[in-house]
Amino acid sequence: MSNLESDLDYNCPYCMTAQSVRVDHTGGSRQQFVTDCENCCSPIAIEIDIEPDGYVNLIAKREGEG
Repeated sequence: MSNLESDLDYNCPYCMTAQSVRVDHTGGSRQQFVTDCENCCSPIAIEIDIEPDGYVNLIAKREGEG
């Protein structure tokens, strides 16, 4: 893994199982996508914000949740 990628941990908003996602820092400062939980297979909406200083904020929520 290069310094253009990082792995972030989060908990599934349905079953609270620990998950990990790889963040591509070249993909833009705001990224959104849906992935399935590896444990319960529920759809998780992932929002990633990358600050100018490189800090990465990740929000994982149930798909369709405001």
